[in-house]
Amino acid sequence: MEFKTLEELVEKGKQLDKKIVMAVPAAEGDYVIETVTVAKKEGLADSILIGNRAKLEEIMQKMNVPADAFRIVEAETHEECAKKAVELINSGDANFILKGLLSTTDLLHEVVKKENNLRTGRTMSHFALYEVPGYHKLLVNTDGGMVNPQDAKRKADITHNAVETMRKLGVELPKAALLCCKEKVDEKMPETVEARYVRDCARNGDFGPCFVEGPISYDIAMTPEHAKIKKFDCPYSGDFDILVAPNIHAGNILGKCLSETAGGYCAAIIVGAKVPIVASSRASVTKTKLTSIAIASLVAAAEDQQ
Repeated sequence: MEFKTLEELVEKGKQLDKKIVMAVPAAEGDYVIETVTVAKKEGLADSILIGNRAKLEEIMQKMNVPADAFRIVEAETHEECAKKAVELINSGDANFILKGLLSTTDLLHEVVKKENNLRTGRTMSHFALYEVPGYHKLLVNTDGGMVNPQDAKRKADITHNAVETMRKLGVELPKAALLCCKEKVDEKMPETVEARYVRDCARNGDFGPCFVEGPISYDIAMTPEHAKIKKFDCPYSGDFDILVAPNIHAGNILGKCLSETAGGYCAAIIVGAKVPIVASSRASVTKTKLTSIAIASLVAAAEDQQ
């Protein structure tokens, strides 16, 4: 299956047979209540709000949201909110987490605790899915927002997370390009050595069904004509689903180039734990959050079927 627009994923999320529920720690914010209300109305996910009940009810009343629209779990501190969110996941009451007013660090601190059993053994990473004018399908950029530094093992985890997430979204054979500034391994350029390591992991079957190439330059990954000119034999040049950046700086810059200059539209989740996490910034428009929620819902539903 191939997706050309993020709206296709939103529509697919609305059609899920299973009821999906978000745990929303530190939900006492107008934009949080707006997001969960629209997500419920659109049929993407229901929510359990975690935080100060009085504040939540005050906000809901101000926004004309019925008092019984959402289940509320009382919690005072951000630490307690994160803990209650994890408990809701482990009890099966919630399928994934939507970050409210607490920091991502505070939330992930609770998620990664060994006793909470949400770790997969892999490094968690940022999965940003772009709809870019001029490219024929959705394109992942990873990791430009979370993992630093990125050694060979962590880069393998980032790649594994991305290809597994794409399979859960319905892409049977995700194709990943490990970007570098050149196509040949150069011991003086660690990123090229790491790319070869990750490529070999994929070819050994460590990531499941996928195709991984690297090191490979951006132009060869995206343009078949350049691959021919440079005599680089790559069957999926111009058809990659995932771009794995050589480091967090390159990934961050690439993402901003895609959105700010190329007119791309992005939705993102955190992957690599047993459930996805939506941690869009407060500045993110509601549309971005809703698309991220749709992606997380689809991933969570696929995880439940495994």
